[in-house]
Amino acid sequence: MIENKSPARNLEHWFAAYTFSCHEKRVAQHLSTRHIDFFLPVHKKVNRWKNGLRMLIERPLFPGYVFVKIDSKDRVRVLELPGVHSIVGAGREPTPLPNEEIEGLRRGMDTLNVEPHPLLKFGEKVLIRNGPLEGLTGIVVRQKNATRVILTLDLIMKSVSVEVDEHDLELVCRDRTLFGYSASMVLLQKSAMPWAEV
Repeated sequence: MIENKSPARNLEHWFAAYTFSCHEKRVAQHLSTRHIDFFLPVHKKVNRWKNGLRMLIERPLFPGYVFVKIDSKDRVRVLELPGVHSIVGAGREPTPLPNEEIEGLRRGMDTLNVEPHPLLKFGEKVLIRNGPLEGLTGIVVRQKNATRVILTLDLIMKSVSVEVDEHDLELVCRDRTLFGYSASMVLLQKSAMPWAEV
């Protein structure tokens, strides 16, 4: 996890700065130099090169995005940085991200096994009751005999998969109609994605 903390001000919110491809770390360096509060979540992955050498590398958890905590009036300070394409929003107005989602990610990055996950919109919706991600909601999937919850940042349409203890989860919706689909439709989709459990 790469982050910079500066004194908090009342009008600041978290925004997603959209970067050019593979420029996330460079943008983070520029933000740090300019004393702008930012958060670049990364995950470690073992990469194997053609010559057989294996190396542990850090990759952005949300490729193409760096989260910045600024007042919306100060967005020009971020937009003028090399490597920043735009700030995610509606039209020319940036849209703030939910503070509890970003703060939950910041708290949980060091203690949880977090990895990127494709955007997913089916499964049971749960509330995390304990731990650093307490209060966040996500969708349950099972992977390699472990319970994982998919947390989605809807504004940037990206998801992450987090390993959690089943005892820390509480079902939010008992309705078997999942995101507009009947349970039978979801079960049909399960055959196309056997790794997901409904």
